[in-house]
Amino acid sequence: MIYEITNPDSVSSLFGAWEETMIYSCLQRIMGKIYADDFNKPTAAMAAIGDFIFFAGKPSAELAAYKPERLSNGFSIIVPQNERWKTIIAQYYGEKANIISRYALKKEPHSFDREKLEKAVASLPEQYTLSMIDEKLYHMCKAQAWSADLVSQFPSYENYRRLGIGAVVCKDGLLVSGASSYSRYREGIEIDIDTKKEYRRKGLAYVCGAKLILECLKRNLYPSWDAHNKGSLALAEKLGYRYSHTYTAIEVWDPSTKD
Repeated sequence: MIYEITNPDSVSSLFGAWEETMIYSCLQRIMGKIYADDFNKPTAAMAAIGDFIFFAGKPSAELAAYKPERLSNGFSIIVPQNERWKTIIAQYYGEKANIISRYALKKEPHSFDREKLEKAVASLPEQYTLSMIDEKLYHMCKAQAWSADLVSQFPSYENYRRLGIGAVVCKDGLLVSGASSYSRYREGIEIDIDTKKEYRRKGLAYVCGAKLILECLKRNLYPSWDAHNKGSLALAEKLGYRYSHTYTAIEVWDPSTKD
């Protein structure tokens, strides 16, 4: 049987020193949920937040097969703590599992060149406008598939106003690019960044990312970034992050998990 864990202290040792801010969000009970194989003495645990699931502890086929209600669209990015977890998860999902590489960036609060970031913000062409996400822009983000994840983990604008932070670029009143908090933990955020397809490769994500990083630094929040692909890694490095390591994740599209 699988249990939802209400006392994160009972599972924190299973995640160990895993430097992943979305796990922090769950352990700090700010957002996301934790599930385990035993309520009082768990040996295996999963942290679930948005599209992401992190498995830790003693590999458990039962836990790997568990589908939290939070899976609204059937898509997940599953991150195994080790090769044994990877094997169990891949075996369970079979052809639905797509093994990928993601890229972790070093978490270095003092590595950013503020002057360079300010110049990046100032480089925005005059036909565009740059704004921090307010209530109107929050709803604009939610209304489009490409931008929804900029605010998707915050169920209301009030929740986003209290915990989230983001910057977007608009053209002619329409949203075209943005960088925002995918998730929040006490000390910072995990960044989500995207640009509408027809506006990519124009430097807009670079501007949004620079603005968001600067605003986070002003508020003493760390803007954590994990890159989904090499393009995201290159953008992160351009903004001042340094590569840490490559890790394995498993993309799963499982329509049976839809609500």
